[in-house]
Amino acid sequence: MYRKDESMEIFACNYGLNESFHEKIASKDLHISGLDDEGTVRMMELANHPFGISTLFVPQMLSKPDHPHPLIVAYLQAALQFRKS
Repeated sequence: MYRKDESMEIFACNYGLNESFHEKIASKDLHISGLDDEGTVRMMELANHPFGISTLFVPQMLSKPDHPHPLIVAYLQAALQFRKS
C-alpha cells in the first residue's frame, strides 16, 4: 500500500501491544507489519482478510484531498471491491 519500506506517521495513542505477546502474534494469522524506531509494534495485519489492518497511529491526520493517505486509499478500494462482490 505504501510502496516504500519506511513511513513517518502521527502516533497519538496511549495503548499498545503487550510485548510478551509479540512472538505469539507474529506466528499466527495476525502479522506485525509496522514498528517504530524502538521496535514497538504500531501496525498489524490480519491474513486472509480484504482489509484487516490495525494501526496505533492516525493515518487520517496526514491525508489531504489531493494526496490521500495510502491506507485510506487501500481501505476505500477494498470497500469498493467488497461491494462489487
